[in-house]
Amino acid sequence: MSKKETIVAMIPARYAATRFPAKLMQVLGNKTVIRHTYDNTVATGLFDDVVVVTDSEIIYTEITTNGGKAIMSKKEHESGSDRIAEAAEQLDVDIIINVQGDEPFVKREPLEKLLEVFNGEGGQQVQVASLMQVLKEAQYIQDPNYVKVAVDKNMNSLMFSRSPVPYHRDKAVSPVYYEHIGVYAFRKAALIQFTNWAMTPLEAAEKIECLRYLENGILLKMVVTDYMGVEIDTPEDLEKAAGLL
Repeated sequence: MSKKETIVAMIPARYAATRFPAKLMQVLGNKTVIRHTYDNTVATGLFDDVVVVTDSEIIYTEITTNGGKAIMSKKEHESGSDRIAEAAEQLDVDIIINVQGDEPFVKREPLEKLLEVFNGEGGQQVQVASLMQVLKEAQYIQDPNYVKVAVDKNMNSLMFSRSPVPYHRDKAVSPVYYEHIGVYAFRKAALIQFTNWAMTPLEAAEKIECLRYLENGILLKMVVTDYMGVEIDTPEDLEKAAGLL
């Protein structure tokens, strides 16, 4: 990654989340979830710009009246990647990091490690990268809300699934389970390409958007990170996050 490349963080922010409607506008401590995410992303100092991309005037107003940048997305979108691709098409940018709006505890180090894969050996070949963390508790390994990822020896993704991957058949072996964290970095061209492909069969079955890349022959370079905090998917997650604050 040369110094000339422009790096922008984009935060897709949908108001009507299925499991926890209006979750991004819930108050956590002294401000909303989406503002925690935005402010913490800016505070990393890694980006030329940070932008919230939303379908909601409420979220748009929440960000812009508090000094942040937001873009209204024009249409309904299947995924966060589709939403930010619409905005990215209009921007002069080389690498985009997609930070989920429901990740209020964004930290510099994981995002820095994610960007480094575009810069290291073979970095020019990397089209898409994403984060994962080791999953140890059996209840989470079995939980379909935790997306698991299997990788090859070069840390490229082999499969994403809501099922435990790998299946633990040989009890003499202790497999490592990784949870996929939905923070992505893309080259702009790869992101735009993603939105031009139709939804793929595995993606449709699992409801995991990055399977579309795998099914079209693009590997994701996976980066191991430490615990990222709490992703706000349910009211219980919000309680947990308040405890962390």
